[in-house]
Amino acid sequence: MTGRVFSKLLLSFVLVLTVCTAVLDFSIRRIVDRALHEQVEQSLAGEARFLATQLNSAASESVQKLLADASFASSARIAVFRADGTFVAYSGSTEMRYPFDSLPAIAVLRNHEGTGRQVRDGTLFIAARHGGLIVRLGYPLTEIAAKLHLLRRDILFASLLSLLLATMLAAVMAHRVAQRMARIVAFAKRIAAGDLSARIEEGDFDELSAVVRALDMTAGRLESTFHSLESSRRELTALLDSMQEGVIAVTATGLVSWSNASIARLTQQPIREGRALVQTIRDPDVLLCVATALRERTISRGRATAVAPGRVFEVHATAMPGGGAVCVLSDVTEIERAETTRRDFVANVSHELRTPLTSISGYVEAMLDMPSIDPTPREFLGIILKNATRMTRLTEDLLTLAQVESADFKLTLRPLAAGTLVKDAANSLMPVVQDAGMHMEIGSTVSDTVLADSDALQQVFGNLVENATKYGRSGGKLRLGARRRDDRIEFYVQDFGPGVPFEHQRRIFERFYRVDKARSRESGGTGLGLSIARHVVNAHGGEIRVESELGRGATFVFSLPIAVLPEDVVRPEDAKPDTVAG
Repeated sequence: MTGRVFSKLLLSFVLVLTVCTAVLDFSIRRIVDRALHEQVEQSLAGEARFLATQLNSAASESVQKLLADASFASSARIAVFRADGTFVAYSGSTEMRYPFDSLPAIAVLRNHEGTGRQVRDGTLFIAARHGGLIVRLGYPLTEIAAKLHLLRRDILFASLLSLLLATMLAAVMAHRVAQRMARIVAFAKRIAAGDLSARIEEGDFDELSAVVRALDMTAGRLESTFHSLESSRRELTALLDSMQEGVIAVTATGLVSWSNASIARLTQQPIREGRALVQTIRDPDVLLCVATALRERTISRGRATAVAPGRVFEVHATAMPGGGAVCVLSDVTEIERAETTRRDFVANVSHELRTPLTSISGYVEAMLDMPSIDPTPREFLGIILKNATRMTRLTEDLLTLAQVESADFKLTLRPLAAGTLVKDAANSLMPVVQDAGMHMEIGSTVSDTVLADSDALQQVFGNLVENATKYGRSGGKLRLGARRRDDRIEFYVQDFGPGVPFEHQRRIFERFYRVDKARSRESGGTGLGLSIARHVVNAHGGEIRVESELGRGATFVFSLPIAVLPEDVVRPEDAKPDTVAG
């Protein structure tokens, strides 16, 4: 890397210096050549004018001597002519080669005074007219070429010497820059290898030093950020490993990216990152939850029983923002066992209480039928019968609740018209409403079909209507109906009594929860009817809620999904809206 940078920089420097030297040498040569020619011409012109002045006043016997001296001094051949071009004298020992008229640029001087110039056959001719004489000097251009050759040689030598010195200086500078670049490359390689403590630490010289300082600052911040992330990662790892729940993360393609220690304990095998999740956990419910979270980018829940023998897990799979998903396995085996034990206990106790309560009620009713019993014992027997009846209802509700909470609880689903369900419920519950002294009416209904168990929904309607007759009796009437909302059918039971306070609406479907405990005891309620209704509705895949304002009554609403039936299935006839008078 250093060698390549050095070679490129040096080659660039040498190329620039060579071009600059060549341009400078060419320019100097042209300038010197022009200057030398101009200097020679000016010198010869001055010599010609001076010699013409001397010859006009000199004696004829001294003319030849003057020409010889001037020719020697100027290294030129000198010829003297009269104004009309007649030859007078010549400085050379041989015959003059060029007559006066053979040089037109000089022959024009016969008409006026001045100087003339002409180049012919490698000779520069300069002539000057003064008085009646014309003095012509012939200077060979070979003299100028010889001087230019010497001058060009000196310039070339100086240029080569300058180029050599500049190249040496450029080599030193290129080597220094290459070394600085090598330090930057070594720094980058250390950072890439994970050594975030690497620094270049160069002084303040030029723009490259500013880049180096910026890289050092970046490395420092990167090191600080990495240490912070590493500390957070260790804390997160320790936190996840300390959890009882198993946590495992997968990529968008279903490969394991990380997991905590609990997963290895649950699966009783080491977890290998980068392998498919199915090679680690073979439970189909877990795989389905993870696949759903990856595909739909939502939270997916389920229950798994094949992760570990004899264990039950709740599965929560959540899609991660950057892709992939996180799956959490919570061991609910003991909770399930305790819940099963509780349901079995409640069912067994309720079943065992039914026989003695039936006996007590029978014997008390038999005694009440005896005319010989005094009023006071009769009153006591009435209280005993009332409480025995209430306990009987409580045991029946407990048995029903245990049944709907049981895993063995099954529904017989079939397509039913919403209007038919409302009408059947109103007809079957009419005696209960009339005994409470209230009026029942059927509100609006819809013709859509739901998949439902008719007997189970009649029990829901029965519990809601019974609840309304106990707590909404002051309103004087009830209303049953059904309405469509999006892809669901909402069934409702509305009363016009005092309503349910807001703070009780979230807990009203819990077991044994009562808004007004004194009124519940007076009405004989068990506190389990709404809880049973919630479990039955949830078993249908629906939801139940209460809508109420104080003084304006309460509306209990449960919703079921609309059934999607094949086209060849005949839909049940819908019941027309009807009003049932109490």
